[in-house]
Amino acid sequence: MFRLVRKACNFARRSRFEQAWFLPCWLLLGISRLVILAVPFRRLAPWLGTPMATVAWVPLAGLDGEAKALSIAGIILMASRYTPWNSDCFPQALTARILLGFYGIPYCLCFGVDKKTGAEMAAHAWVSAGKVRVSGGEGFGKFTVVGCFVSSCPL
Repeated sequence: MFRLVRKACNFARRSRFEQAWFLPCWLLLGISRLVILAVPFRRLAPWLGTPMATVAWVPLAGLDGEAKALSIAGIILMASRYTPWNSDCFPQALTARILLGFYGIPYCLCFGVDKKTGAEMAAHAWVSAGKVRVSGGEGFGKFTVVGCFVSSCPL
């Protein structure tokens, strides 16, 4: 009971933006997970943005855009903690792409791989908007970019 009260108090301290977007973001994470499982990547790729092959660059977002992107990053991270399904990097990246596109904030969605010791390989997806890491954390530093999509929204 105490834990539930503590979580409610923490939620009440969040910004109005985060409170308003929590449930829609939570639902978007679920829809993103479902799309990943049901739709082949070749059908999903045109919707991600303009393909830039392996050229990883991040479009400028401006101060207002970066502030909004930072808020979006916080709400995605918070909502992903409460999903009963797997909300790892790919569903978070798709959700970030949707929200950044909704607000017209330019973004860069990247896919990368990291060959670990042995035969194991790790894949990762991350989104950046200007200087803000919206999802995926330190993607550029740890992974080799194998695909990149940038927003096609004009600013």
